[in-house]
Amino acid sequence: MSTVAHPSAEPRAAATRVAAALRTETGLARVALGVGALHVVDDNFLQPEPGVSPRDHLWGGLVQVALFVGLAWAYPRLRAGLRGILAVYVGLFMIVMGAGEAGYYTREDGPSGDDYTGLLMIPAGALLAGIGLVTLWRSRRAGSVVRRYARRVALALAFLVTLPFVIFPFAEAYVVTHSARAYVPTPQLGAAHENVSFTTSDGLRLHGWFVPSKNGATVISFPGRKGPQDPARLLVSEGYGVLLFDRRGEGESDGDPNALGWGGTRDLEAAIAYLRSRPDVDPDRIGGVGLSVGGEMMLQAAAETDDFKAVVSEGAGIRSVREAVHMDGIEKVAPSWLFGLVTAGTAVFTSDLPPPSLTDLSAQITEPVLFIHAIPGQGGETLTEKYYEAATGRKEYWAAPGGHTGALDAAPQEYERRVVKFFDRNLLRSSA
Repeated sequence: MSTVAHPSAEPRAAATRVAAALRTETGLARVALGVGALHVVDDNFLQPEPGVSPRDHLWGGLVQVALFVGLAWAYPRLRAGLRGILAVYVGLFMIVMGAGEAGYYTREDGPSGDDYTGLLMIPAGALLAGIGLVTLWRSRRAGSVVRRYARRVALALAFLVTLPFVIFPFAEAYVVTHSARAYVPTPQLGAAHENVSFTTSDGLRLHGWFVPSKNGATVISFPGRKGPQDPARLLVSEGYGVLLFDRRGEGESDGDPNALGWGGTRDLEAAIAYLRSRPDVDPDRIGGVGLSVGGEMMLQAAAETDDFKAVVSEGAGIRSVREAVHMDGIEKVAPSWLFGLVTAGTAVFTSDLPPPSLTDLSAQITEPVLFIHAIPGQGGETLTEKYYEAATGRKEYWAAPGGHTGALDAAPQEYERRVVKFFDRNLLRSSA
């Protein structure tokens, strides 16, 4: 007599096996890592930012997916101590991925697109980090109680010491390539403006404001439409035309954000092309003022094009390891290590390579440049003096008070004397 299995028995047995697996350390860890892989696929290939193609994220996205899948495969094959350490590190990083991108945009505008899988990264990361902590606590070698607890204390101290040098650089790289200001600030330019837009060479639509010139010269105040309003308002009061715009991935503009400015010179090139297309703009009287990362991008744009006739760079510092290695003495050690990891992370998250060193680029600038270096500065701003020394064209240097990009607030009269007069000399000197 034969026995025939009930049709529903096999699915129930499979469900039982899955449920049992999910109650194990490996099963739970793989669920968390699966959420990580899902969000990476969603972010890079299924729902990229407006104006961005999945091809733009190809190799970087595949590397991230491979890391999550590879760790899920290797997890049960690793020793308990290594499993625990990796689970804690990756879990914390997943929380950063979820909170730094999806959490931020959900708070600013409400969830949309890949924010839903991004929000799942937060509990999944907490689960994975919790698994790692439990695994580390339970893992022990033979020996006395004192020895076991001493080992646990040593692991905890090692974790706390290494955390800033491992997690922080990659977390920073992720946040600067996935989060940017999500709103457009209120215009306070001191004059009526036009809402304008233009397209970059890689197909992104950028949006901004334009105030026509009264003295024949126009200056791009960069980056974005918030901080650059201060110098823009000063220039407008002196008769200059100004253009401010949301760089890629910010405000109303298309694209992926990158707070380090990699690839951002294409935004400036598009802005210049837009100004040159306007009949009310003299193409021989276009200047630029850049703050912080904007100052860095201004230097690169000035090195790569002759369209800027005068540039003010305020607060330029480090944007990759290529600048960090030019720091002096002991100051070089930590920035080189940290920015080495930030550079590696940024390259993966953007599928792009870092731009050339600003020291090398500064040596290619032939147009007049005013370098403003804050005392004290931040973010490697002491390198501004090296950029000044490397420049071969007409150049000026100001060690300004007020901290990073704070010269206008700290010394408004001196700022006006130096910055406005710099543009007067270089953009208006041939005026009739």
